[in-house]
Amino acid sequence: MKKFNTDPDSKLRIIPLGGLEQIGLNITAFEYGDSIIVVDCGLAFPEDDMLGIDLCIPDVTYLKENRNKVKGFVITHGHEDHIGALPYILKEINVPIYATKLTIGLINRKLEEHDLLKTTKRKVIKNGQSINLGQFRIEFIKTNHSIADASALAVYSPAGCVVHTGDFKVDYTPVYGDAIDLQRFGEIGKKGVLALMCDSTNAERPGFTNSEKTIGKVFDTLFAEHTGKRIIVATFASNVDRVQQIINTAYKYERKVFVEGRSMINIIETAQELGYIRIPENTLAEIDQIRNFPEEKTVIITTGSQGESMAALSRMALNLHKKVTIKPNDTIIFSSNPIPGNEKAVSKVINELESKGAEVIFQDVHVSGHACREEIKLIYSLVKPKYAIPIHGEFRQRHAQAEIATELGMKSDHILMLRSGDVLELNSEKAEVVDHVQTGSVYVDGLGVGDVGSIVLRDRQRLAEDGVAVIVMTLEKGTGQILAGPEIVSRGFVYVREADELMEDAYDVLQETVEDLQFRGVTDWGKMKNALRDNLSEYIWRSTKRRPMILPIIMEV
Repeated sequence: MKKFNTDPDSKLRIIPLGGLEQIGLNITAFEYGDSIIVVDCGLAFPEDDMLGIDLCIPDVTYLKENRNKVKGFVITHGHEDHIGALPYILKEINVPIYATKLTIGLINRKLEEHDLLKTTKRKVIKNGQSINLGQFRIEFIKTNHSIADASALAVYSPAGCVVHTGDFKVDYTPVYGDAIDLQRFGEIGKKGVLALMCDSTNAERPGFTNSEKTIGKVFDTLFAEHTGKRIIVATFASNVDRVQQIINTAYKYERKVFVEGRSMINIIETAQELGYIRIPENTLAEIDQIRNFPEEKTVIITTGSQGESMAALSRMALNLHKKVTIKPNDTIIFSSNPIPGNEKAVSKVINELESKGAEVIFQDVHVSGHACREEIKLIYSLVKPKYAIPIHGEFRQRHAQAEIATELGMKSDHILMLRSGDVLELNSEKAEVVDHVQTGSVYVDGLGVGDVGSIVLRDRQRLAEDGVAVIVMTLEKGTGQILAGPEIVSRGFVYVREADELMEDAYDVLQETVEDLQFRGVTDWGKMKNALRDNLSEYIWRSTKRRPMILPIIMEV
């Protein structure tokens, strides 16, 4: 095992490249000398105003500029906001990946889809093991979360030890595996910890997060109360323990289980192959066979608990699903809480389901995978860090963790509220932000990565809000005489057949503009286009208070 003699003059650099302004996009670089390790590499889902965007991945310009220093990706757990960007980033920075068994299993699925399996090195690490990467030694520590095999990391360097919790909760009775290794956190704390980077997601919530096992009792009660109905349960695909408890309850009540949703099928297959989920024989059946069983003897486990428009539950709610039709005899259980920003979409799906006569249950059927205030206090008390760096959450959640650190007696100048891109230099003597590097979101649209930027998004928003008007005009080559037009073609602006007067007046404006241009002898296409665009835009704004995108097209024959 690599030993470090702590050098009081040496400095560790911590550079969060995402994850500090929102839920998702988690990625942090640790740099010491000629070595960089990257903790997590997650994606974020697009905001409502990001029209046509499928995913957001972190801008890793800094890593690309220092590619020769990057030793590997170290992953805390298998959620999309921690592994989802790997296939895109690996195409530019192909270094080994280190993670626990289930996490590597889920990463392998992604790499296979992107044809990167053969070219990417992966190494399975057990909790309690350490790896050496350049100037760093990284120890994996067992934690609990809403997915099995989650880890915290102790990152050792000559400047000191930093503990990174990943996403975690303290669960003394987990469904699968062991409880969080609090003893190890205490042992590391006794040796001296330079900084603690702690999950802030539930830092505003008092008390403790309930054990995942408590949900098993809730399912048992619900299944007992709805014996004559078909049951559909929507939950996060990655919550393998939740899926296990649904299957256990279905087996107890002699119901067949059908799994729907691509991500749900993939994760259950992976978890089953690796032994993280146990499905009794003859419990699972293909969705194609669902009509062969009485409805009151079936359970459907599906994606769509966040109201995603293309997820299986949303398609069922809108009668767009090929295999499942919602009926008044259905009971739909939402075993999740809406992620902030998704409340509207979830409400819409619930309304659609209830309008079809189904019973929808969405209260008290979920426990969080994140630590509440008392658990965060426990970790601080065990680790006893010199500096606190709240991570994983929006500013208000990270600020709530800063308040916890203050309550526990930490000095305000030892609580570091970073922004994505800040370069924090620290050692046992001091910690300060010394620089700022380029960060942000790179948009994935279909097969295009990064080819849609803020200007294209702004154009899309404008098209969505006010539509487009195209001015078409044909000139004779050489003389510049107008052979046809100007004509106006519009989309998403007004319905032309019902706006005759507006379009006639707009046409008159263009005619006057063309006559003025000819009178002044203007033949430059650029000047002609600008004049046509400006005059039409001004008229439309006066008449409608709208600003459609105006595209003049001049052809020469």
